Amino acid sequence: MCTVQARLPATRFRAGGQPRESRRGFSRTLGGTLSKRKLLAAAGIVLSSALALSACTPPTPQATTTANTAPKSINVAWNQAFYSYNNNTDYGNATANANVIYMANDNIAYYDKDLKLAQNPSFGKMEKISDSPLKVKVTFADTASWSDGTPVDASDALLMWGSLSGHFNTKEDVEQDDEGNVGANEGSDVFFNGSSPGYGLITDFPEISDDNKSITYTWSKPYVDWEILMATPTGVPAHIVAKRALGTADAAASKKAFVEAFKNKDNAALSKISNVFNNDFNFKSMPADKELLVGSGPYTITDLKEEQYTTLEKNPNYKGSHKPSIDKVTIRITPDPQASVQALQNGEILVTQPQSTADILKQLQGMQNVSVLTQNGGTYEHVDTVFTNGGPFDPAKYGGDAEKAKKVRQAFLQTIPRQKIIDNIIKPLNPTAELRNSFTTVPDDKAAYGPITQANGMEATYGGGSNTDKAKALLAEAGVTNPTVRIMYASNNTRRQQEFQLIKEAGEAAGFKIEDVGSKDWGQLLKQPNQYDASLFGWQSTSTGVAEVAPNYLSTGQNNYGKYKNDSVDAQLNELNVTTDTAKQLEILKSVEKQLVDDAFGITIFQFPEVTGISSKIQNVSSIPLSPNYYWNFWEWKVS
Repeated sequence: MCTVQARLPATRFRAGGQPRESRRGFSRTLGGTLSKRKLLAAAGIVLSSALALSACTPPTPQATTTANTAPKSINVAWNQAFYSYNNNTDYGNATANANVIYMANDNIAYYDKDLKLAQNPSFGKMEKISDSPLKVKVTFADTASWSDGTPVDASDALLMWGSLSGHFNTKEDVEQDDEGNVGANEGSDVFFNGSSPGYGLITDFPEISDDNKSITYTWSKPYVDWEILMATPTGVPAHIVAKRALGTADAAASKKAFVEAFKNKDNAALSKISNVFNNDFNFKSMPADKELLVGSGPYTITDLKEEQYTTLEKNPNYKGSHKPSIDKVTIRITPDPQASVQALQNGEILVTQPQSTADILKQLQGMQNVSVLTQNGGTYEHVDTVFTNGGPFDPAKYGGDAEKAKKVRQAFLQTIPRQKIIDNIIKPLNPTAELRNSFTTVPDDKAAYGPITQANGMEATYGGGSNTDKAKALLAEAGVTNPTVRIMYASNNTRRQQEFQLIKEAGEAAGFKIEDVGSKDWGQLLKQPNQYDASLFGWQSTSTGVAEVAPNYLSTGQNNYGKYKNDSVDAQLNELNVTTDTAKQLEILKSVEKQLVDDAFGITIFQFPEVTGISSKIQNVSSIPLSPNYYWNFWEWKVS
């Protein structure tokens, strides 16, 4: 690890874990961001050069090259450690996992620098067969194969539908351990720990071609974001899941048994399949069974040290068009943004995207042979409350008195010092930073943001926060004295530490007792609301699709960690998923957001500024405001 020198001011960025909203909708990131919805097209990217600083011991070799040969290896940085190879589960839904998985697996389409879906025919193609009903055929290319040589085919796509549609679950939820892993299903119990509204609308069993290379889906309703859903038609390999669950060693036999289990609704077999899907791909260091590392992409994971680094090397069996020129990429885990900048300065890493502050940006701009990209990120900071844990915001604590619980939630949200957070922490980096007053839409989306924020009442209700008198009055009306609120956040993230302190001061001034339950594993603990009453983190968008909204606020939504439930919101979000008219979409979002504010679901704070430092030793690196961030075109990277 690089030692931070005292003369470099300490700061932070996504240090410690930012969840992203949900996979296929929102997904988590390290330091505290998950992923979200409607982004803007890449906001102005600024390039600037700079001057060098000092030195420390490199944790791994610097980028290496050999005369007249391709570059051999490079190091880049990220702020949260990899911990799951299946980001389609609720547990694994994090940006830190998604970045690695993106490099190790191919897709039919991906987001380019203009946030347009670019096709990758070397993996497969999607074709709309009809509009009414909506029917789409996915065909895998002959060059699509897993790293063990097994062809990618319809059985792999069937696993995505079967595991995320919810149609095969025999129960709604299962117990989780302290790290967020779900308990094993037993007997004929089936529970896949993942969900997708898009796959949920496919109620008929998909049609599989005789050669197993194509699969055709028919939606019961016209799903608005079908192209985004089909862009990533596979997840973990079906033949590996089947082998581990059903004991079939041969790949072809495994796939056949796997498909039959779903087709016949063989719950005893599906119970075992769901256990493998849920838990077997969760690991923080190299697994004993290397079959768990099988992927379909340009790279494969070859080394993994918990909380230290992930190394990927070229997949020798890759036949697709995204062949990289760099043989080995090591992602070094550096939660501290200051240490990350220091490592870039010392040549230990070639790319970093630290949590941005004025000091961090200034240091990056002061380095020689470093380009600095700045843009509005796709992540926003927010606070959510928990509705069903017996805590201060749960009606059950007050004998079922929902109105009393709501007043306590409202009182707490009145204390959140939104403007002070922006003034003290964000404006030194971005002097024009403003409050974000929408749950679903970025401020740069002028056409939607203005009407939504005028309708939802967030600004009128809470303003800049720190409303001590209003909070005290609401607690008095509720007849509640000194309620304790446990706040979950990324404890190893400097910015979040600063925000928590400001929130604690404001809350306690109004009569709340604020308890610090922050953790470096906060992202994995979000599904355990019994451990906290409010959460502070960031959602990062994974796509530009409107259907990304639903998983956060549906009562059955994968990202609805606080167990919020409102029948009207459920109905409207289900309607949104099948609404193609943009004017109608806007009306639905306005109504949903007003209900979220009225119910004191939570509160938004600011849009993340994003900064990326890039060494002159590497070319073709840029960043998009969606997962996978600066990894989006890794196969185009070149080292000079």
